[in-house]
Amino acid sequence: VVVGDITLAEIQPRLERLFRDWRPGSTPSKNLAQVPQAAKPVVYLLDRPDAGQSVIFAGYLTPPKANPDEIAIEALNTLFGGSFSSRLNMNLREDKHWSYGAYSIVWDARGQRLFFGYTSVQTDKTKESLAEIAAELAGVRGPRPVTADELVQAKNNETLTLPGRWETMGAVAGSLGDIVRFGLPDDYYETYAERVRALTLSQINAEAPRFVQSSDHIVWVVVGDRAKIEPGIRALNLGEMRLLDADGNPVTEANGGH
Repeated sequence: VVVGDITLAEIQPRLERLFRDWRPGSTPSKNLAQVPQAAKPVVYLLDRPDAGQSVIFAGYLTPPKANPDEIAIEALNTLFGGSFSSRLNMNLREDKHWSYGAYSIVWDARGQRLFFGYTSVQTDKTKESLAEIAAELAGVRGPRPVTADELVQAKNNETLTLPGRWETMGAVAGSLGDIVRFGLPDDYYETYAERVRALTLSQINAEAPRFVQSSDHIVWVVVGDRAKIEPGIRALNLGEMRLLDADGNPVTEANGGH
């Protein structure tokens, strides 16, 4: 990928001269096999004694970047937790004041991707925050479908920020590299804004139950003061509890578990 004040006619002979003796070698094939969702919900609790906050993650697998519903997935993530005005942040930060920020990410990849919501909350609101995140995830699936105003907001967020996204040559090169890396169509970004603006409310709400997994497949990770937060987490019954030490190793009865 080459980006700069140069034309194809100028750069091509230079590249051909530099790489004329290059011959391809054998390269190992990557394993991009399909991985099933978690068979059951699990809560990993990592103990950090005397921590003033609890860090919370809730995640599951989503389709690869190159999929026909990517525009709807990006919009859903934007309105759920991908922007400051998203449902998650407006709930935990602006309404409840339990956190400085709550967000979500869809991590781009050629194969299945990781989606996760995350936040840091005051220790004494760990249980309540977990309950709110679970309720927000469940809400997008049906009880609280995307509204027309939210769709407009998501579209604006995805399209009006495009000029700033490509202000530097490095940013342009990064986007072109993404086209190659993720196997996207060559005109992916040329048609991106048009496809975002064409997204309908029925499309995004039809995609929501496919993108947002049910509670049966969510993996939770909570890092905090176990003595203060474990009883509340267990009371929520979000899934099987698995205790971890500071290095991520399982904790058993013999080495300090309950």
